[in-house]
Amino acid sequence: MTQLDLDSYKNKTNNLVKHEGVVSRISDKKITISLKGNVNCEGCKAQSACGVSESNDKEIEIINSNQSFKINEPVDVLLKRELGLKAVFWAYVFPFILMFVVLIIASFFFKEWVAGLISLFVLVPYYFMLFVSKDKFQKAFQVSILKFN
Repeated sequence: MTQLDLDSYKNKTNNLVKHEGVVSRISDKKITISLKGNVNCEGCKAQSACGVSESNDKEIEIINSNQSFKINEPVDVLLKRELGLKAVFWAYVFPFILMFVVLIIASFFFKEWVAGLISLFVLVPYYFMLFVSKDKFQKAFQVSILKFN
């Protein structure tokens, strides 16, 4: 997590996805931010796949870098646009491709309903591996906080 100043924020705005939020919890290791509904979601191409635009009760946890934040303080949560698309790929697109490929391959060896069950079951280990490697993904998907002054 990095804190951006206002000048660097204005220069990088085109490459960032911004969500307004409020600091809801602060601990020694993490800051929890409640995200508000976002106007920027309306123009995003990944809106239908992203869960952030559908509800106002989303929360995000960000590693605390010993910056001074207060509870109920308004902040902007920033993520590079290409990282947002990577997240959509790993959460939705790749599992669909995996399930479809397994369905086609399994249909050559099993009955149709068994192949369907196998293709659905393959998602369990996939999402388990995502859960196990969540620390690696947290490092890859760096989120920044812009503090209102």
